[in-house]
Amino acid sequence: MTRYQAEVVIIGGGVAGLAATIELLHAGNRVLLIDRDDEDLLGGLARESFGVLFVVGTPEQKRARILDTEELAFRDWCRFGELTEADGNAYLWAQRYVERCRPDIYEWVKTLGIKFVPSLLWAERGLNGEGNAVPRHHLVWGTGFELARVLAQTARHHQASNRLTCKFRHRVDGLSLKGGLVRGCHGIDEATGTAFEVEAEAVIVATGGVNGNDEIIRENWHRDWGSTSPEVVLNGSHKYATGILHKAVREAGGALSNLDRNWNYAAGIPHPRPRKPRHGLSTVPCKSALWLDASGRRFGPAPLVPGYDTRDLVSTICQVAEQKSLPKHSWQVMNRKIMLKEFAISGSEYNANLRDKKLLSTIRTALFGDVSAMDRIIAENEAIVVAHSLAALIEKMQSISPGLTIDGAGMIADITAYDDAIERGPRFYNDHQLIKLGHLRSYGQERGRLCKFQKIADPVAGPLIAIKLNIISRKSLGGIQTDLTCNVVGTDGTSMPTLYAAGEAAGFGGGGIHGLRSLESTFLGACILTGRTAGRAAAASL
Repeated sequence: MTRYQAEVVIIGGGVAGLAATIELLHAGNRVLLIDRDDEDLLGGLARESFGVLFVVGTPEQKRARILDTEELAFRDWCRFGELTEADGNAYLWAQRYVERCRPDIYEWVKTLGIKFVPSLLWAERGLNGEGNAVPRHHLVWGTGFELARVLAQTARHHQASNRLTCKFRHRVDGLSLKGGLVRGCHGIDEATGTAFEVEAEAVIVATGGVNGNDEIIRENWHRDWGSTSPEVVLNGSHKYATGILHKAVREAGGALSNLDRNWNYAAGIPHPRPRKPRHGLSTVPCKSALWLDASGRRFGPAPLVPGYDTRDLVSTICQVAEQKSLPKHSWQVMNRKIMLKEFAISGSEYNANLRDKKLLSTIRTALFGDVSAMDRIIAENEAIVVAHSLAALIEKMQSISPGLTIDGAGMIADITAYDDAIERGPRFYNDHQLIKLGHLRSYGQERGRLCKFQKIADPVAGPLIAIKLNIISRKSLGGIQTDLTCNVVGTDGTSMPTLYAAGEAAGFGGGGIHGLRSLESTFLGACILTGRTAGRAAAASL
């Protein structure tokens, strides 16, 4: 048995854990940071993320003449997430995020050297305008990889870094109680196979969510998504987001909530070089493509268009599949011109120019696409098929759909009807997808990434492309309940004074800061906010 001692032990080296570490080092505390992953992967899932922060009232917004206020942002947050005062601490955390996102998140990371891309992204607008009323998504120059790198470097090179000890490849299995209070943890050093035990005055749990655990995902599949989970749920979460510490907190008397409120994406494809079970890539679905159910029929009467309500995309795909007795996957059908202009894979891995801060290459890709990257993605992924005619495309879709019949005649009819609607001209657009495309193109930053009402079966824009899409798990909107100091709340409703939770482990704050839906780009920011809060609170308690 190896024994460690520290004033505070932080379990999890993602963005939340690193933010807490920095605050504790500022206060002069002795900190033990434990992470299950390898040392060179310090930073957690943020390293793989696109790196966008939801912030209100920034210079970037003002330069773009975007009128935003805390009141408007909080209204959007609560309406979209169906969050009310009855949600208790989760509601109060949402209010705090909106009030403090600029000074405690945006300005803080800028003091550490983080820079932002000048243009703002605008996602989750809401099907009926109840989402983000204005663009608030600030993209880190260098993606989430840069954010994680800078936080890790700040902690390691802190002036009090001699008070920091890091242990990697250590799996924490449980919490240790002393006198009725949590005073440490215990587990296995997976590098050597030996047991370890930690004695500390306070414990901060920052181990991420549960969306890397297929069993937990399926046990907590939300009722809105049907009676059963999909046959395949790809993994877009961290490989160690398994919920071990959620169980340990519950066994120590802590309360969990909203585990069925997962933030999944509808457009996942298998990773060609998987590093974990069910490893998937979350694509940025093309807005000009037609979204079809598993049988090849267009969703309707309201077509699926990304950019408005991510949760509704997942719900619709699953509900329609149950109604039609189909598998719970879908298709996007497009042509090469659409794919080159609009298709992307979320995260840092497939956005190397942005991740590596190559300015000219980033601008060139944004304007003209990346032909070589697109061709590589097509070649290495069996979920993507290419053909020069609709008949040939349908045949290839059928070849990767064992046990299912693609409705070829219906699919051709849907595509023809859509193309005919485009042919009639903008004055007569009554197709809801074309109306929404017009709305999306009205925002200048979006216009440059969208085709201008592009027909699908346009021979000049070919060949045709179909992408088989699976639901992909990503983030947990529920988790360990906390109060506003990040103290874990017990099942009896009282705070547990030596135990804290931060980041995704805490449902990003209070056990469910987002409610039922997220306005997107609030995840990394909430990790920073709750991590800093937990670190300051733990330091003050010693």
